[in-house]
Formats: sequence, structure tokens, C-alpha cells
Amino acid sequence: MKLHTIETGNFKLDGGAMFGVVPKVLWNKAYPADENNLCTWSMRSMLVQDRGRNILIDNGIGDTLDEKFLKHFYLHGDDSLEGSLQKLGLTRDDITDVVLTHLHFDHCGGNVIREGGAYVPAFANATYRVSRDQYNWAINPNAREKASYFRHMIQPVEAHGQLKLIDEEGELFPGFRVKFFDGHTRGQVLPFITHNGRTFVYMADLLPAVAHIPLPWVMAYDMHPLVTLEEKEKFLGEALEKDYILFFEHDLYNECCTLQQTEKGIRVKDTFRLEDVV
Repeated sequence: MKLHTIETGNFKLDGGAMFGVVPKVLWNKAYPADENNLCTWSMRSMLVQDRGRNILIDNGIGDTLDEKFLKHFYLHGDDSLEGSLQKLGLTRDDITDVVLTHLHFDHCGGNVIREGGAYVPAFANATYRVSRDQYNWAINPNAREKASYFRHMIQPVEAHGQLKLIDEEGELFPGFRVKFFDGHTRGQVLPFITHNGRTFVYMADLLPAVAHIPLPWVMAYDMHPLVTLEEKEKFLGEALEKDYILFFEHDLYNECCTLQQTEKGIRVKDTFRLEDVV
């Protein structure tokens, strides 16, 4: 098995929204904002290569959204999904599986591309997987979350027969299992990957960044913040006990970390790049 970081670019989000009830005087020290109260976040995917499979976890924001929408997010950076794959000698056609943590636009926008005036799956040879709960949640969104979903990012995949819904937690592939988390959005999937005797967890939006490790640091974007709080507490205890390596999708400054127990609770121990431990 091989694990690779796939950078797809950066964007900006309001710092207050990303840290919820935590006062700016605290979160700004941990994750600084610009003069407009915006923080820069990565959109970092992971590629798992094993037994002839190229498994891509999430795929960034893509390039199908219009400028009117994107002007609020200040996309920037030199990285792209296609460019990151090229560095590994791969193209989109080499991807065999796409595992989507959830269907918010910054996680699944790369699902599709424009071709001949229509949207088609970007990964022509891949099976796309998302939880059934999240799929149902996304096609019938509530008013608060509606702006985060775009049907054109998922319906072409379904129309081409490439969508497979996940109904149960457990192993999708050898050494690759998933668990469900419902605080951020219904049916968010987190991959747990066993490699060289260690477990790597793709954190998606349960923990967007190292700064979100303290229990009360919960995003205002979360649909069920008290559920997130419970999920975080349970997960962090398990991650500490089993010495998981946490891989962050959105943390601009830290790609991976391990945890330690402190008098203030569970906190970050060491930070490092994925390539340093695989």
C-alpha cells in the first residue's frame, strides 16, 4: 500500500464561522485571519494505492462553479487535482475508486467536468462511493445547508451508473474501513486506513484542522454541534489510545498529527507531513 497527499488548491472562509462560539481573541492566535476576518484553508485529498486500485478520498472544489459564487471563497494557490496526480504519473482515468466523505462543494466539486456543454464524471473508470444518508441529505437539503450542495456534482455520476451508496460502517477495501459521523452533516464518512502497522484517519470536517482539537472548538457550519462535540470526544479518546495518525483536509499549516494527553485535555503531540511517515 502507498499513501499520497493530493493538494487541490486553497480557499478562504470566515474565521468566526470556522470556530463557532470560540472568541476571535483565542482562535486568531491558533489560526490567523486576514484583515477581512478570512482564514486560508487547504483542500487536501489523499490517494491510496493498493492491489491495483487508485482510491481517491475527496477531490476539492473542481472548476464547474461560476465566478459569482466563487468570488466569496478567493481560490488561490498553485496546486490542482490534475497537477497533483500528474506528479505521481497518473491521470483522472487511472482513478479506480472515489470515496467521498460528504457532498459539500469543497469536497466533491472535482467529481465532474464539463464536456460538450454537459457535466460528466471526471473519473470515467471509477466507482464513486458516498453514504446513503449523506446522499439523501444532499438531494433534499435543509434551508441552512442548501448552499453547500450542487446537484450537478453528483447527478451525472449517478446517471452514468458510477455511484455506489454506503449503507454500513466497515471495510470497503482491504485495510480501508469507514465510520459514520453525523455532527457536521448527516452521514459524513471518515476513512480509517491501516498501513505499516499504523492507522491513518482522514479527518474531513470532523476536525478540519489541528486548531479544532479542543472539544469546544466546533464549526458554526456544523448542522448538529452537540453531536459533533460528542463525536469528537469519543474519537479523540480512541485516537489517543490507539495512536492514530490524523490527516487533515483543511489545515493549511499541518498535514498530519499525533495526540497526547495534557492537563488541559487531549492536544496535539507532533505534526508532520504524510510523506515523512509512509
